Amino acid sequence: MSTTQVTRALFDEVMVPNYNPQQMVPVRGEGSRVWDQDDNEYIDLTSGIAVTSLGHCHPALVKVLKEQADKVWHLSNVYTNEPALALAQDLTRETFADKVFFCNSGAEANEAAFKLARKYASDHFSEEKNEIISFVQSFHGRTLFTVTVGGQPKYCQGFKPVPGGIHHAPFNDLDALKELVSDNTCAIVMEPVQGEGGIIPANPEFVRGVRELCDQFNALLIFDEVQTGMGRTGSLYAYMDTDVTPDILTSAKGLGGGFPVGAMLTTDKVAPSFNVGTHGTTYGGNPLACAVAGEVLRQINRPEVLEGVVQKNALFNSELEAINAKHHIFKEVRGKGLLIGAELVDEWQGKAGQFLAAAREQGLMILMAGPNVLRFAPSLIIPDEDIREGMAKLEQAIAQLLSTAEAG
Repeated sequence: MSTTQVTRALFDEVMVPNYNPQQMVPVRGEGSRVWDQDDNEYIDLTSGIAVTSLGHCHPALVKVLKEQADKVWHLSNVYTNEPALALAQDLTRETFADKVFFCNSGAEANEAAFKLARKYASDHFSEEKNEIISFVQSFHGRTLFTVTVGGQPKYCQGFKPVPGGIHHAPFNDLDALKELVSDNTCAIVMEPVQGEGGIIPANPEFVRGVRELCDQFNALLIFDEVQTGMGRTGSLYAYMDTDVTPDILTSAKGLGGGFPVGAMLTTDKVAPSFNVGTHGTTYGGNPLACAVAGEVLRQINRPEVLEGVVQKNALFNSELEAINAKHHIFKEVRGKGLLIGAELVDEWQGKAGQFLAAAREQGLMILMAGPNVLRFAPSLIIPDEDIREGMAKLEQAIAQLLSTAEAG
């Protein structure tokens, strides 16, 4: 191992510069608390972008990981394994799905979903039925296919030519969607709550309208639940809070509780189009990942945890409203469950990054959802006292920023 001192400065020397991480380096976590190299303590309201859904080093997950580590780590999909089969069985039992495909990330799950939608249309209709519709400001991953389906053109800059046959409608605008959908549409893909696009929930009537259009034009409805899934909104998956069932659902982030894993869920009607050899992955269905994910599912899919998410949402909202009453910094607070966005007022638009840095100085870890929105996505079991203390630190950070701006 290198003897070079490992600091934030080393990042700039050895890492490709596509990230610009915060100046501290976390080294240890427990629950909703994190400590850096200098043993400074932080309250974590990020959970690794909605990933460590049970907090850091949850004892049940550590136990399962250690047990599986003494058995088998990797086999490839030339063979199956017990943790993958058990997890697939649990997911199909608890959701609409009949079949599961495992991979390693949300982007991979979406890549599989989009490929499956086109393959299904080709199998049952024609190769001309290949168009995918998604929504402006959506985000579906960073592969060339998924970044093109995503509705944020900035992520395609410099990577053209990109895949064709993809269209974007304004989110929550059913009339605009009707103008785009046709007999050549093979799928409509949507997030129940747009995450990277600013924490924007889909209207119930819009969700119903999308389902009806898919049925009318023989298109598949894909729900990207990479961020909303696994209890994040107060249900196991956000579609369960609607009267709509998708044909394909993608899951990742919180599914592994911090261990990389992704899953695409679908029905017996659609799944056969992924016949032997049509799609694959070396690491997907990894025994370590599936063992951990199985325990994550067992821990989260309990009434006390899911009901707790709803209760903690109310606490967050009341605390953010109190901050706003004092500082008038938020235009709107929105979201669902423990996926919450606070949009900054006009004069602070584009400056969300300053709030992340100011919060860090107060011992608080928060996120952005684009340059105008502060995002909070903590552990689903974060103690109420950590929420209150975290909000107190946020208020201090906001006060400091506003004071500095006035002085300047």
